[in-house]
Amino acid sequence: MIFHCKAGYPALFLYHENSIQWYFMKNKWTKLTALVIAALWSGPTVQAQAPHPERIYLSGTGIDDTRTWEFFCSGGQNSGKWKKIEVPCNWELQGFGEYTYGRWYTIKGERPSDETGIYRYKFESPATTSGERIKIFFDGVMTDTEVFINGKPAGEMHQGGFYRFSYDITDLLKPGKKNLLEVKIAKESANKSINAAERKADWWLYGGIYRPVWLEVVPAVHMRHFILNADQHGKLQAAIEMEGDAKGYELSVSVRSLKDGKDIYTQENKSSISHQIKDSNKEQLVEGNWMNIQPWSTEDPNLYVARLELKDPEGKTVQSRETRIGFRTIEFFPQDGVYLNGTKLVVKGVNRHSFSVDGGRATSAAMSRQDALLVKEMNMNAVRSHYPPDEHFLDMCDSLGIVYMDELAGWQNGYDSKVGPKLVKEMIERDVNHPSIIIWSNGNEGGWNYNLDPLFAKYDKLQKRHMVHPWAISMIWTPTIIPLI
Repeated sequence: MIFHCKAGYPALFLYHENSIQWYFMKNKWTKLTALVIAALWSGPTVQAQAPHPERIYLSGTGIDDTRTWEFFCSGGQNSGKWKKIEVPCNWELQGFGEYTYGRWYTIKGERPSDETGIYRYKFESPATTSGERIKIFFDGVMTDTEVFINGKPAGEMHQGGFYRFSYDITDLLKPGKKNLLEVKIAKESANKSINAAERKADWWLYGGIYRPVWLEVVPAVHMRHFILNADQHGKLQAAIEMEGDAKGYELSVSVRSLKDGKDIYTQENKSSISHQIKDSNKEQLVEGNWMNIQPWSTEDPNLYVARLELKDPEGKTVQSRETRIGFRTIEFFPQDGVYLNGTKLVVKGVNRHSFSVDGGRATSAAMSRQDALLVKEMNMNAVRSHYPPDEHFLDMCDSLGIVYMDELAGWQNGYDSKVGPKLVKEMIERDVNHPSIIIWSNGNEGGWNYNLDPLFAKYDKLQKRHMVHPWAISMIWTPTIIPLI
């Protein structure tokens, strides 16, 4: 959400709250401008959310699309008895528990609300064939999360409120019957560094499942994760991590235009490139060069769809995945700046929080679209948040040509070396293929752990985008506008 001043004009936080740089924009043509921009960007590439056909949602997809679960809160409002709750949404916005403002620690003797909650939901197990696995995904839960299927733990507790995590629950399910999902959540973490990084902050603190929950069915042998690097000249690299014994399987990669759906051909005049897997224990690298591509930039955010297919030794396609990509090259030069496709990028940015008055941290794809269009309306081309945003906001940045600095949460304190590596991995694995991301941030205002620095290049192994420690660059603020570096 981009905050507005009382007069109703947009107020932009540039780079950092402590810079105290507010820019007020008063323009009688604001409404007309917004309509014009919306019309200009109403083409097929402007999608509030990329499609995810592989997902079987157990919750809704946002605050404008929720599903009713059962809920028990340990303290505060509506506590001590089972009631109905909408998911996704922070439970305070549904009338449970207590509100806490982030700077509670500035008041002597004050303590944050620390109630716990239990969610329950019954669902049918998806139909599977022999060997297929079922995984459950949580896109964001605050804060310590334990997941149970039919009374049995799905895996170890997850800690950290802004990150996607998952479990393989195949062996816990009852095929053809109703299955009970229970999610036990502690709003305050048992890990002190998580509370210091995420919850001793300058914002409202919430609890609960505030981003979607879904299932995915995957074959016994499948692509667990893939990383793409598409440069301005048409070279595409794909690093693919396999799960299961994939020896003898084949990987293929193809590209089509998002605008008109036409196939893009390689320099060898082929519609795809293929790779035979000889050792499934190693990460698989597939490379090709595509002709006649239009680079992605802030002015022309040309998008394509990369399709990855896995074929078994008999040639049958057992798994396919698609993701939107932009062919672009990012370079960072200290004391100079960011270069996009060989041209210096003048970065004009805003700070943004994922927030809604109805859902707390739970937003929607429509809200992401609205915020992204507002950024463009204000002639800005960059955004930063103090934690990984909703996936659909990055989708909108991809579509509209807005560059993004993706930040590991850490308000003024960083994660420790126990939980930090897990959260860096979760953040980068989710976001690594977005062309809008040009730089990583390891925390904010001293909220970093130097031991985590090498992990950014490890998980962003193909692009190795630059990583910064905001505020460590300069401890003296001047009127110069430096929104991202």
